[in-house]
Amino acid sequence: MIDFQRVWNYYSRESILRAIVEVAKNREVVSVFRDGRFGKRPDVLQYPQDIIHAVAEGTVSFHGSVERWNQPMQLDVGLTKQNLDQMRSGWDIFIDPDVDDFEIAKVTAKQIIEAFRDHGITSVSVKFTGGDSFHIGVPFESLPEKINLNPTSAQYPEILQKVIQYLKWYMKDQLREEILATASPAEIAQKIKKPVEHVLSEDKFDPFKVVSMDVFSSRHLFRLPYSLHEKTMLVSLPIRAESIDRFEKENALPEKVKVEEKFLIPKNISHEAEALIIEALDWASKNLKELEKEIEKPVVIRKMKYIPEDYFPPCIQFILQGVQDGRKRSVFILVNFLRNMGWSLEKIEERLLLWNEKNYPPLRTNYIRTQLRWHFRQERNLLPPNCENENFYKQMGLYDICQKAHQHQGIKNPVNFPFRKMSRELYKRKRK
Repeated sequence: MIDFQRVWNYYSRESILRAIVEVAKNREVVSVFRDGRFGKRPDVLQYPQDIIHAVAEGTVSFHGSVERWNQPMQLDVGLTKQNLDQMRSGWDIFIDPDVDDFEIAKVTAKQIIEAFRDHGITSVSVKFTGGDSFHIGVPFESLPEKINLNPTSAQYPEILQKVIQYLKWYMKDQLREEILATASPAEIAQKIKKPVEHVLSEDKFDPFKVVSMDVFSSRHLFRLPYSLHEKTMLVSLPIRAESIDRFEKENALPEKVKVEEKFLIPKNISHEAEALIIEALDWASKNLKELEKEIEKPVVIRKMKYIPEDYFPPCIQFILQGVQDGRKRSVFILVNFLRNMGWSLEKIEERLLLWNEKNYPPLRTNYIRTQLRWHFRQERNLLPPNCENENFYKQMGLYDICQKAHQHQGIKNPVNFPFRKMSRELYKRKRK
């Protein structure tokens, strides 16, 4: 249970307000409420009073975009990549190593910082996430103004994706040694509650089976520095890189926090990350296959009538608004449902990528494309899970949505709903 008085007292501090407003400049900002809901997108924080007002309405945490925008309030889900590239004023190199062990998280953060410094970058920011790991970033001002004769601001997320992939390659062997210096593969597997086979690749310990360093899509959000973590009530606290080993979670209790360090706030315009960008692009050209592989064209099994979204059941409509929990299960539901609605591969891919932009956080694009390839290789259309399925609709809270809307009315599978609805409309037209 969140102590809202504690939240209010923390965000009432002038130093905290100033620090959050400073980093929120030119970023899209989204509120997270005490009941776990996310606020409207887009939104911004321009003044300290904006934070006070949001907290008064129940906000506990503030998340901001990796990208910086000329006019963040004009962002919209329907914008094309070309539109977004024109609106974007910059983006930061942002690394979010996800790991379920705090000590391994420290080792990983130090290796990422060392990799940046190996490439001549000194303006490295570090912050505790408020959870179990650390965020590491380099501000946009450290990047060259143009890359391959094109504005750097317009080359997101492509350049960042290649930088992250390159850094993973660059630091893999050293990270393996540093993690193994703390524990054996069996002990590491036990720490993250996985079988030992999970942390091995070809019988060799693989650090990136323990640490996830995903690439991001457009409009990706991260918890802003000096924001509270909505689950732990710890502060997402910027720290000095040299203090990582000494840092303990108790240092991030809101009552103990002082504003001493900054995150992604440049001291000057240096372009010192140019060498890293050159190395990453050179490595990517030699080692990376095209990220967006063309999906193999499926064999057409049978022609089905195309059914538009207006006829979809409430559970599917709800998923299409974007979800936080159950994103991968939602992909399984949506692909099978849309195939049975007569949607083509191209149309399903387009709709799922648009849907993924509404998710928090979005799934990796490659994951969605892999799922599409698998489903369209099947010799027949599979049905989505039945409405009574405990692991899907009930655990995801979707069963009650349909129950409230139409009491299921004998409908056992979401696929039945559109045909039932169309039959009723046809019957009504015939009665007139």
